[in-house]
Amino acid sequence: MSFVMRKRDFLSIADFSSNELTELLNRARRLKVGEDHSQLTGKSLAMIFRKSSTRTRISFEVGMTQLGGHALFISDHDSQIGRGEPIHDTAKVLSRYVDGIMIRTFGHEEVEELSRHSSVPVINGLTDLLHPCQVVADLQTVAEEFGPNYPERTVAWIGDGNNMANSWLNAAYRLGFSVRLACPEGYDPDPSIFKRAGKMADILLTRDPFEAVQGADVVTTDVWASMGQEEEARERMGAFAGFSVDDALMEQAIPEAMFLHCLPAHRGEEVSSSVIDGTQSRIFNEAENRLHAQKAILLELLG
Repeated sequence: MSFVMRKRDFLSIADFSSNELTELLNRARRLKVGEDHSQLTGKSLAMIFRKSSTRTRISFEVGMTQLGGHALFISDHDSQIGRGEPIHDTAKVLSRYVDGIMIRTFGHEEVEELSRHSSVPVINGLTDLLHPCQVVADLQTVAEEFGPNYPERTVAWIGDGNNMANSWLNAAYRLGFSVRLACPEGYDPDPSIFKRAGKMADILLTRDPFEAVQGADVVTTDVWASMGQEEEARERMGAFAGFSVDDALMEQAIPEAMFLHCLPAHRGEEVSSSVIDGTQSRIFNEAENRLHAQKAILLELLG
């Protein structure tokens, strides 16, 4: 009897069950401390970048190299994607060459279409809707500080209900921790993702950052205008006034609370320099963990 193994994608944290996500995080920890020596020898990863990147590109490229594989950088400037080749054609062609595809782009529907037409695993490196790889690294950082007892933790999200906020909600849906979001009117997270998370975890949406941060274990934020929103920057500066994470806001969290930011940060806007450089900041541990989290994802899908 012959059978075809179904390929596995990682488009959203919710694609993995709570047990699978827990094991993924355990594997990321083992990779970081050198307890897991799995390899992807001879495997290749196509990396499609329609948005620029520092951490996503380097962590995936270095991660593939460390695992014995090879990563190929593909941008709009040096591929036919930028000249209008349909995503489904790109997916079918790349599937003949590589063992996996990672894409960092704008519309989430582009990732979903790539997944539908690819016969190899697809990884969401970022879309306007979700940023799952980043939040896996963030969860690893939280576990390093507090242990893997996620249901006991409270995460406070301050600012735009963007792809990061949506991915935190997906993580809470799977792992059961509390999320309190403080977003200005008109900048709420995706309503369907918010509603689903509320079925499995304690979720709060407020307009008051101080209410969100009260007693939180983790305080996290992101830039007020993400890539592709540059024309809205001035309008957003007004809407987000009062939503900056500063020392006064951090004092509302527990004394041991950590500050996280996916980077790059706009110092003096969504976070003060005193917080981002302060003793509670774990942003560089968080950035480092992108490498180990990415390697765990690659091994899960391509191994």
